[in-house]
This record gives sequence, structure tokens and C-alpha cells, in this order.
Amino acid sequence: MINKKVGNVQEALHDIKDGQTIMLGGFGLCGIPENSIAELVKKDVKELTCISNNAGVDDFGLGLLLQKRQIKKMISSYVGENAEFERQMLSGELDVELTPQGTLAEKCRAAQAGIPAFFTPAGYGTEVAEGKETREFNGKMHVMELAYKADFSIVKAWKGDEAGNLIFKGTARNFNGCMAGAAKITIAEVEELVPAGTLDPNQIHIPGIMVQRIFQGEKFEKRIEQRTTRKRD
Repeated sequence: MINKKVGNVQEALHDIKDGQTIMLGGFGLCGIPENSIAELVKKDVKELTCISNNAGVDDFGLGLLLQKRQIKKMISSYVGENAEFERQMLSGELDVELTPQGTLAEKCRAAQAGIPAFFTPAGYGTEVAEGKETREFNGKMHVMELAYKADFSIVKAWKGDEAGNLIFKGTARNFNGCMAGAAKITIAEVEELVPAGTLDPNQIHIPGIMVQRIFQGEKFEKRIEQRTTRKRD
């Protein structure tokens, strides 16, 4: 069995270069590859195109890359809680491609499955459909969307083994599942890395064949964007 384990985040991200396209798992701050994003900041790679549901908050996650102007283009479904993302978009400093959330997920999944394009009704008759092929199916118009093409996909999982098999926990599964295997190289950052054969095969969400590198992160803050609690009785 092929051992996909690498020693640390530096080794996992050693060949990421300026101008590349990177998928990053997570939803807001939930399930983001924290160690990998921090390493991208340290590497000071620039002119990146980042595909992620949104950019989290100003001072954490992808917000750190935005602060240092390392991202040239964001492909996301919404701006979210990130004021710097909003500012750069409105000022024209950042190229932004807003995509319906379901379409963004399917463009990742299509790339994962090797499907070059698909038709969806989402966005027909809006700016989303401009310049794209449209076709009628069962009396309803659809827009053709192309699968994403990315150099790297960086995902975060709860547990993984040295063969690259992954298990996600709760809602942190989000976009991580459909981004694994959707790029030329998939890098998995995990909270716990175990020997191959340790994980229950029935619990595995992503098979190791979709992962090229896996490493255990050193620490995870797991911040919460907005904590909402009820008053005590």
C-alpha cells in the first residue's frame, strides 16, 4: 500500500508556486485547513486563484492571505464575514467570481469525478449565465457550467491514515468532501494520523486514491465566526 504521509506542512506544500489555482475546503471557519493556510502566508506565494465557499474573517483563514494581497482572484459563493474581502472586491483590487453555492459544489464534484461540464438551472437569466451555453431540458432552461481546473486541493479532515483515507467530523465535512481528488494534487491536513488499516472501512468518507499527500496538523484553533447562545434560565 502506498504511504502518502509527509513529515509536516512545509513538506506538503513545498511545490506550491505563484499564480497557481488552489481549492481550499471549509465553510466560513468550519473545517478549514488552518495549518496549510498559515504556511501559504509564510511562503508568501502570490497571484493565487483561490476556490473556496467564502473567505472566512479578516484576521483568520483566507483572510490572512487577503490581507497580504496574495490572492489575485477569489471564486466563492458569497463574501461572508470578511470586510477586507468586501473592500477589495468593491475597489476592484480583487477579481471575484461569485457562483451559486450548489453550482460551486457541483463544479468541484464534477472535477473530482472527471466530468468536464454539466447543465444546471441555477443562474439562468442572470449575470451568472452571461457568455455561457444554455439548453432546454424538460421545458426548463439550463446553463452549462465547466468543472474546475485546479493545481492543488487542500482539505482538512478529522482522522486520516497513512494511505490517505479520510474521515470528516460533523459539519466540517462541508466542501472538503467534494474538493478531495478534484485537483491535480490533493493535500490532506488531519487532526489525527494513524497507520493504514486502523480506520474502520465503513466509516471512511474519502478513499486514499483521491489523496496524494497527508500530514498531521500541529494545532487547530477552530474559531467560531458568530457564537450564538440562549440566555441562562
